[in-house]
Amino acid sequence: MVKQAPAGKYGDGGGLWLIKSGKDTGSWMLRVSVHGRLKHMGLGSIADVSLKEAREAAERWRKVARAGRDPINDRRRQKREAARNMHLLKDVADDCFEAIKATLKGDGTAGRWRTPLDLHVLPKLGKIPVAELTQDDIKNVLRPLRDTKHETMRKALNRLNLVVRHAAAAGLDVDLQVVDKARALIGASQHKAENVPAMAWEDVPGFYASLSDGSVTHLAMRLLILTGVRSAPLRFMREDQIDGKVWMIPAALIKSRKGKADDFRVPLSAEAIVVIDQAKRHARGRYLFPNASGKGVISDMTLSMYMRRAKIEARPHGFRSSLRDWLADCTDAPHEVAETILGHAVGSAVTRAYLRTDFLEQRRVLLDRWANHCNGKATTDDNPAADDPASNVVPMRART
Repeated sequence: MVKQAPAGKYGDGGGLWLIKSGKDTGSWMLRVSVHGRLKHMGLGSIADVSLKEAREAAERWRKVARAGRDPINDRRRQKREAARNMHLLKDVADDCFEAIKATLKGDGTAGRWRTPLDLHVLPKLGKIPVAELTQDDIKNVLRPLRDTKHETMRKALNRLNLVVRHAAAAGLDVDLQVVDKARALIGASQHKAENVPAMAWEDVPGFYASLSDGSVTHLAMRLLILTGVRSAPLRFMREDQIDGKVWMIPAALIKSRKGKADDFRVPLSAEAIVVIDQAKRHARGRYLFPNASGKGVISDMTLSMYMRRAKIEARPHGFRSSLRDWLADCTDAPHEVAETILGHAVGSAVTRAYLRTDFLEQRRVLLDRWANHCNGKATTDDNPAADDPASNVVPMRART
């Protein structure tokens, strides 16, 4: 009857009207008196609202008017509250990031924590209310990454799990198992984790000797090898971080959660100090290893590409593994001292609370010996292979 009626206005009683602009088009309108003033309130299109639904809505809003309230203003208020209570995934993710960024390296300014969410999750799921997020939603978005970008997928799932738990802590009705369920639906990956290719410690002296032109890249690579630090602290190294024979790396540059890491002292061998003195000639803006433009520091890719162009399978980060293997094979360094050289936390939180030493002098002795190995000055005590004449042949093989 409603759709068959021709264009015109039709009263249903109680102030409810059907207003048809054409045979197949029209809308519902409620006339209601509020404080002596006549109000006209739209109740929707006939395509979306049936006669029964229109009558039910009209009665609901008439009750509001009888209570002395303006039904139009009441509806607007309800919509605003619904919007506030929707808690879209993107908004909860923002709130979660704000809550945890103080625990992230550099307050999360590098953007890496958010990147998996911003690139792969939020563009498709960001406008879904977090309470309505399902395992199928997550699976459909992240499963395509399972075999091609497995590590990115893993990080996205971990970040998403933190967001969901943050929502629960905020009192929202969410499924705390939704991410675990999604993992089960995504299934096992064909991806196999691979270690960063590392140069065998026996081959390091030959490579070290080839870094001889005094350029920023060569000097940075030499110091990376000598100290066993990660790329970021080295690339952002400044002259004011050096105090005699000690390099003090700020906590913000250490791969650890802010508040759980202190500044890290690196003992400098005589060879490392020579490299630093040479690097000072290139310093710009206090940084020892500036990029070509002089407006920043060299990138991690600069060091990696150097090794690729040299057709060496190993990567710069792998020299940490070279050093660790040398410590295990050629020294009697205690485990906790060897791990501290690499900046690794040793023992439980309770153990670390009581063990306050950073083994600086023990590390200094070991890094002096490592420097002697790298620059070809190792004695038989430093390198058991030194008695073997063939040990001077360096085939540049990689250890993975």
